Amino acid sequence: MDPAAKDNKESAHPPGSSCPGPEWPEQERAERLARGAALKWASGIFYRPEQLARLGQYRSREVQRTSSLEARIKSVVQSYLKGVQTGVWQLAQALEAVQGARESLGEAHRLFRSMAEAALTLEPLQERVAQHKQLQALSQLLPRLRAVPAAVAHTQTLIDAQRLLEAYVSLWELEQLRENTRVALGGLELPAFEGLGPLTEALGWAVEVAAGTAGQLAREDPALLVAAVRVAEVEAGRTGPLGQHPQDWRQRFLRALQEGLERVYFGTSLLPGPGALAEWLETLRVALPAELATAEALVAPCCPPNYKVVQLWAHTLHSGLRRSLQQLLTGPELRAADAFTLLHWAQHVYLGPEMMGSLELGPDADVSQLEPLLTLENVEQLEATFVAKVQASVAQWLQKALDGEVAEWGLEKEPDTDPSGFYHSPMPAIVLQILDENIRVTSVVSKSLQQRVHGMAVSELGAFLRSFSDALIRFSRDHLRGEAIAPHYVSYLLATLNHHTALRSSVSVLHLDGMASVALARVEAALDELQRRICRLVLEALLAELQPLFSSLPSRWWLSSPELLDGVCERTANFCRDFRRVRSPAVQGLEESVQCAPVLLALRELLNLHDPTLLGLEVAGLRQQFPDVSEDHVSALLDLRGDVSREQRLAALSSLQAVPPPSPPAGHRALFSLVPAPTPAPSYCLPSGSCA
Repeated sequence: MDPAAKDNKESAHPPGSSCPGPEWPEQERAERLARGAALKWASGIFYRPEQLARLGQYRSREVQRTSSLEARIKSVVQSYLKGVQTGVWQLAQALEAVQGARESLGEAHRLFRSMAEAALTLEPLQERVAQHKQLQALSQLLPRLRAVPAAVAHTQTLIDAQRLLEAYVSLWELEQLRENTRVALGGLELPAFEGLGPLTEALGWAVEVAAGTAGQLAREDPALLVAAVRVAEVEAGRTGPLGQHPQDWRQRFLRALQEGLERVYFGTSLLPGPGALAEWLETLRVALPAELATAEALVAPCCPPNYKVVQLWAHTLHSGLRRSLQQLLTGPELRAADAFTLLHWAQHVYLGPEMMGSLELGPDADVSQLEPLLTLENVEQLEATFVAKVQASVAQWLQKALDGEVAEWGLEKEPDTDPSGFYHSPMPAIVLQILDENIRVTSVVSKSLQQRVHGMAVSELGAFLRSFSDALIRFSRDHLRGEAIAPHYVSYLLATLNHHTALRSSVSVLHLDGMASVALARVEAALDELQRRICRLVLEALLAELQPLFSSLPSRWWLSSPELLDGVCERTANFCRDFRRVRSPAVQGLEESVQCAPVLLALRELLNLHDPTLLGLEVAGLRQQFPDVSEDHVSALLDLRGDVSREQRLAALSSLQAVPPPSPPAGHRALFSLVPAPTPAPSYCLPSGSCA
């Protein structure tokens, strides 16, 4: 056979191939690659002619290799075919098993349907069986069921007798009997057990009553308290409650304990009425620490540790007291004494060593970290109430003191005097005592309240001084007009100077550390104004006394007549005889020689000057000493001399106008501006002559 034809035949049907090439493109591709590789190898081997002699060896070697490969392929194919044969046999066996199971299931289905039809015929029998079982259970429970009404009544008797543990056991047995009967009857409950619900509530109410009087029971009948605690604890630990609805008996017990404790001390009927707040707070001051001591010593041992009895007691009393105080503050406005007492008690007494801060109480009784009894708004409200009411009271007392003083001004008798002979009245001491006591007493409450009261006191003192000044004006006006003649008018004016001195010397007691002195400065200014007004009234009274003698002033006759001057001196001496009863320094507004002597000396120099041509210098010197002297004053003094010509007068007045008024020296008091200048008389002198 031609080698090319043989290669074509082998390529068309490769060894070990059971199907044509086009059906296996991967195999065909692999054969082409193998053939190409073989050709490449053969061309390389047989490229030289001397190697063609070995062609037979190569052929026999390839034949052997091909045979070996065919044998191995045949073995693999035979093994594969054997596995396929085994699988086909197993599939046949499985098919037979499935068909058998299918036939068995069909038979079972037919049997099940026949059994269901038979069960329908047995339902009446099943109902009969269930009824028989219920009747059998009832027959077994019938003796106990007959005793249920009696057991209920007995349990109620135990509850009424406060035998709580026995009542709880009896009630628990009745509950178990009811559960057993319900199960036996398939959930049906007999009417005989209808009384268990009210019985459970009665027992719960008895436990709450015992909790509400825990403090009293701890002292008188601790066994009953322990029984109530045990009932509450056992019931709280049960998975199924006694009643129809779950109830936490422990919480009921604690809630009843708190409500009872608050009811004992803070019930609505126990809240204090008007004027009884101080007594109520004093009662609480004694009772609350005693109650906490009882809780720690007697109640706590009767309860489990997780109850934290002392802490519960302290917090309950604190919250109840706080709520009561809030209720009081929302009611009618408290009196001043009640507001003061409550502020002091809540801020100092309550947390102090006499009450909740007592060293005898344990750490569980500490309430310092709880909300304060009084909020900042409460404190503000109480302080404002106290200050407003105290201010009204102080104003009333000061007005009474002033009215009493004013009433004495029109009496026939002279003012009272002290052992030293000075005019004296208790009014200044009363005024300062009222103000000082109100300031000092508030220091035990708080700095803010003391500052408020201090401001109020200073304000009321200023108002009092204004009222005092107004009363003096009315007193002087009525006296001078003749509407109400005061027999001792000047004496009482001088007495008010002593009142002023006493007030000024005592006003320093109103000074408060840390307070601004602006308010006190206003009071000092009011005192200065009062002093000036009193001195002015005294001087006006002296002027009214001397006015008839001054009707001819100024004139040469007045200067040349010693009788007029003697009359002035006599009346002035009589007027000033009571000045000795005025305390210093007030008398120096009246007898100030430092101011009076220089002006008298200056006037003497002006009137005694022999050379009228020097009047200009003298007038200029007078202006330097007393800046408030006016041209009218100088003109009146020149008229008083009677020897000044028109030219000399004009020259003297020109020198006064030529010199500007200097600034008054420190401490200088205006004198000429207080004296009205007389209207100058018309001059009939010739320009070159002298006036007579």
